[in-house]
Amino acid sequence: MTVPTPLVAAVQARSTAMPALRWDMTPHIVPMYRLDISGRRFAVARLDAGGAMRRIDYDTEQHQNYARGRALTEQQLQVWISAFGAVLPERRPLAGLDVGSGTGRFTPALARAFGPVTGVEPSVRMREMAQAQPPHSDVRYLAGSAEDMPVPSGSADYALMFLSWHHVRDKPRAAQELARVLRPGGRLLLRGNFSDHHPRPWWLEHFPRGLEVDLSQFQPLHEVIAMFTSAGWRVAGFGTVTEPSCGTRADMLERLRLRTLSFFAHLSPDEQEAGFRRLEQTVATDPGAPAPVFAEPLLTLERG
Repeated sequence: MTVPTPLVAAVQARSTAMPALRWDMTPHIVPMYRLDISGRRFAVARLDAGGAMRRIDYDTEQHQNYARGRALTEQQLQVWISAFGAVLPERRPLAGLDVGSGTGRFTPALARAFGPVTGVEPSVRMREMAQAQPPHSDVRYLAGSAEDMPVPSGSADYALMFLSWHHVRDKPRAAQELARVLRPGGRLLLRGNFSDHHPRPWWLEHFPRGLEVDLSQFQPLHEVIAMFTSAGWRVAGFGTVTEPSCGTRADMLERLRLRTLSFFAHLSPDEQEAGFRRLEQTVATDPGAPAPVFAEPLLTLERG
């Protein structure tokens, strides 16, 4: 049995004292409040000093293929919207922020489900791709970042950061800025990977150093929680969401070839090619098999 650290015990106590969240809205969501969220400690070297990853320039490296490589099916999208709705207030409309909105794969769906949304994205090209979608009256996109958002203080009910936290360079500043833009009691939905709670997708094992490199991009969960709680936030929940399969293994292989996942930027060309050779051999045995699914972490934080 794992003995919780003081931080973990405090988080668990806060979670126990809260009203039960509506995790039962979808069978894909699994609550994890009682876990020791200090987790296992991986001996992983960070990619550079201070734990930050190499900056990916989406204006030159990935914007053309990102929407295709990271597209969600309608069923996958609805699973995530249900998961977000389970940890947001029931009242509608809610004013939202999609921080690191990229090509806008979530922004219009958030607006349809919850109310007006502002997408905040630093990449010019990614914003252009988002703005090229059919317009939605409750969606707008602005240049900005998690550390510097061009929106008024206390103007949003929630913020979503979907696989964008690991790109943030000044994380303490971002925690303060996110607190500034949310109203008291506002929620931050942080879909991030954590080095000690990593989903380990099935294809990652085929790449040399694949898991090591992917883990090195992310902080452990307890470190993220400590950073936010020191800035006045509290933990509202932690669970996993399992989205439906994106299609067949062959479909996933074609998406991976677009190299829109961040970890590819940290593999050498030889490592990438070796990984794809191994992956091709595995997929060739049963290309029509459904791509395996995995549980993805969702941390919910509440502004004090």
